[in-house]
Amino acid sequence: MPRHWAERAACRHLEARGWRLLASNYRLRGAELDLVMQDGATVVVVEVKQRRSAAYGDPGESIDARKLARLRAAAQHFASFALKRPDAPLRLDAVLLLGTEARFELRHLEDVG
Repeated sequence: MPRHWAERAACRHLEARGWRLLASNYRLRGAELDLVMQDGATVVVVEVKQRRSAAYGDPGESIDARKLARLRAAAQHFASFALKRPDAPLRLDAVLLLGTEARFELRHLEDVG
């Protein structure tokens, strides 16, 4: 189960859509995959970002091209070595949460990179 409340909330949201959790907080040198989910035949790496309020900026602002490149490489590594499926279809999504554990808004962005 994911460690941070925002990751748990994102996981619950995606599982309610019928997705299956494959891994959480999967660490590699240079990257951590917050959630690795399965949506049908597709392996989806989900980057979860949370901010308490908009005063701290949009949660998605920290997902830049460099971060996406690291996530893509880590996703390919996960598919190849953890799943033993190097040819698995991969997708990068983001779940952005604004608020606190008691009250938050959640946005799911598909295919961010």
